[in-house]
Amino acid sequence: MERVERRASFGGWQEVWEHRSEVLDCTMRFGVYLPPQAASGPCPVLYWLSGLTCSEQNFLTKAGAQRYAAEHGLILVAPDTSPRGDDVADDEGWDLGKGAGFYINATEAPWSAHYRMYDYVCDELPALVEGQFPTTRARGVSGHSMGGHGALIVALKNPGRYRSVSAFAPIVAPTAVPWGHKAFAAYLGPDEGSWRAWDSCALIADASERLPLLIDQGTADGFLDEQLQPERIEAACQDAGHPLLLNRRPSYDHSYYFVASFIGAHIAHHAAALKS
Repeated sequence: MERVERRASFGGWQEVWEHRSEVLDCTMRFGVYLPPQAASGPCPVLYWLSGLTCSEQNFLTKAGAQRYAAEHGLILVAPDTSPRGDDVADDEGWDLGKGAGFYINATEAPWSAHYRMYDYVCDELPALVEGQFPTTRARGVSGHSMGGHGALIVALKNPGRYRSVSAFAPIVAPTAVPWGHKAFAAYLGPDEGSWRAWDSCALIADASERLPLLIDQGTADGFLDEQLQPERIEAACQDAGHPLLLNRRPSYDHSYYFVASFIGAHIAHHAAALKS
């Protein structure tokens, strides 16, 4: 790996690293915030998954999370949202292809050659991070929009791997909304039965671990009714007896102004679980 950025931030360091991904067969970048506590010993890790059109930079520069990570002594890791490179398949639309990996493993050509973001986020990236930086074995995961979907599915599909999970305005039921239909049909093919393995609402019913979910959703979000539909995960959790705290935030939209307004509460939520 090669460090390509390093900036002082709240007593710690905001870095960006570049490496060759074997899983994605391309060069990838991810951000790492090292709080001041990391200089004297291992710290828990919170993985952040960003949304459609984002790279690792959106969270680093817009969320204001470093302040709270320094306060609680958490390492923050923010990967890119898709494979990158001239030989990586892409689409003219902003909601498919580069910047729109959906944190799943594609099975259909041409996407299957590179689009294996689930394996990257769950396996390759943590192995790199935990081999390079002073981390404990305590992990949390969070994300926004498409990344909120990613955070929920990786936690639900990997019982015991994460101690905490949260999401901002997540796509909770991709099998039922236009964003998910477009991406899943391309990446996974026409068999909608196979899509359920990547749908949070479907996974909750059979979850073997009841890890509490924290979700914040703005009520002025322009994507709320068509794409997000948090009432679906509310109903799924109620049916399965799965713990959920769903905060509906009046007047907030889908932007990073929303994320920055509540990221402190989310990091405190993760810190309580990761340091217990």
